[in-house]
Amino acid sequence: MPRSLSLLLVLLAVSPHAGAATGQSFDLQGFIDAALAKGSKIITVPPGRYRVKPRNRECLALRNLKDVKIVCDGVEMICTETTRALSIGNCVNVTVRGLSIDYDPLPFTQGRIVALSADKTVHDIELSDGYPTSDTATTFKYEIFRGDTRTYRVGEYAIKTLEKIDPKHLRITRPNGSAKDPEQVGDIIAIGSESAPAGSIPHAVEVAGSRGVRLEDVTVWASNCFGFVEFNCDGTTYYRCRIDRRPAESDPVKRAEPRIRSLDADAFHSLYATKGPSYIECAARFMGDDCINICGDYHLITASNGRVVRVLSKQREGIDIAAGDTVELLSYAGLRPPDAKVVSVEPDVEVNDAERQFIAKQGMDAGIKEWLAHAKTFRITLDREIDLPMGSAVCSASRHGNGFVVRGCNFGFNRSRGILIKASDGVIEGNTMTGNVMAAIMVAPEWWWLESGSSSNVRILNNTIRDCGDVPIAVYAFGGVPTIAPAGAHSNITISGNRMSGCPRPNILVTSTRGLHLGRNTCLGYEGKTASDWTRWAFGLLDKTLEPVMTINCEDVDPAALLGQ
Repeated sequence: MPRSLSLLLVLLAVSPHAGAATGQSFDLQGFIDAALAKGSKIITVPPGRYRVKPRNRECLALRNLKDVKIVCDGVEMICTETTRALSIGNCVNVTVRGLSIDYDPLPFTQGRIVALSADKTVHDIELSDGYPTSDTATTFKYEIFRGDTRTYRVGEYAIKTLEKIDPKHLRITRPNGSAKDPEQVGDIIAIGSESAPAGSIPHAVEVAGSRGVRLEDVTVWASNCFGFVEFNCDGTTYYRCRIDRRPAESDPVKRAEPRIRSLDADAFHSLYATKGPSYIECAARFMGDDCINICGDYHLITASNGRVVRVLSKQREGIDIAAGDTVELLSYAGLRPPDAKVVSVEPDVEVNDAERQFIAKQGMDAGIKEWLAHAKTFRITLDREIDLPMGSAVCSASRHGNGFVVRGCNFGFNRSRGILIKASDGVIEGNTMTGNVMAAIMVAPEWWWLESGSSSNVRILNNTIRDCGDVPIAVYAFGGVPTIAPAGAHSNITISGNRMSGCPRPNILVTSTRGLHLGRNTCLGYEGKTASDWTRWAFGLLDKTLEPVMTINCEDVDPAALLGQ
């Protein structure tokens, strides 16, 4: 008898919850820990729906494991508090297969708008039966959906005040509004909800500091923030992982209306990967933010003197730049100078008043500005002299997900971007994108978030994009000032064989690229749609005729074929 099977039979005999009935409590952590203590490398969890109470704000933690496979085919973990479902840390070649993750209570609550003020700044909401009561509601991710199609009416609204009138009713006041705003009485709303007496940590699944982790056929029905997030990983594979709003027929809780969304924020998010993740045949729909974001961190340069730059770190624990690293540089105006080598990294004196005043004036996320005003500072010596003004940025060239793969995935109906890439040496191929509220595929660094970096050697091939809300395929670059970066921010970008229908013009917008290769891309059904007001303003397109393919500040463009009809 195989060791893994014999161990399973022993554990089934001794565990009072191993054969638990649907929805019964189960010490999943204890079950797996006992198997690991026996030396098993393949651990099979018996199928069932298990309610799992978190320990230290995690329902299941796998740490410091090597060459272990956890088989969870037919296993559904119902997290009883709105905190982390699964943490994988400092692991090598660990596989988790078949696990389904849900929450009861949910990390959002849901209801309908029953009244609106004349200027639509005040929304009165009645929560639907079966969803968390008003006392759990937070101001995180307030979204509005059409009552008829159950698709987005408004991607996300800021909240000025949140009043909890009684267990079934909320009153939300927005900081500003207009009678012309699109929301209507009868629309369905979703808003964050927290039920975690022992405290909460974000995201359903986190993989950190690990190499060769494989998540296979893992389904996430809800999350208090991201579905899958990874930090400082090397070559994670996500194979046939799924995110969606749960249909009523499989929901373990009876609700007056089916769920209107899945996750509160991003589906898949990768930060600081030395070798980028592979997303193969995954699916993600109805999240409160992006489907995929692969990126690293920019750190703010406030002074340069010869070979030495003063840097304010975006990171709380230090900085992910070390002696010997190659770094990517970004000027405040968006120019990308040649990469440099790091000779040394040393702590520097605290942030000064002049730097704080500069930061306060910048067009970047308010939370990042607040952090930078008190950030850790470093003096970085490079192998050559540079001359970069305050507001420029630097990042590790090998810690933002280079070598990524996004292939054969199905993404859509989310409030923002579909596939967002800030890495190099990767491929986006054979994916289907439907109903993304913003761009379907976007390759761009974001100074607003200090998310790095620029991209080289990226292939965007044979994707199908339908009914997105902004430019279907956008490759662009800005610095800290609202000026399109010159050619060279990106290099060697291939866009070929993509098919777009019901999408705005331009269908393909590329800026700041040296070496652009266009194959035959097809567009059907313009239907008079144009890019968003922000896109047309930001790229100087308000008074221009919008063509199917548009380039700005590009060099060495090689159009192998024009956009076909």
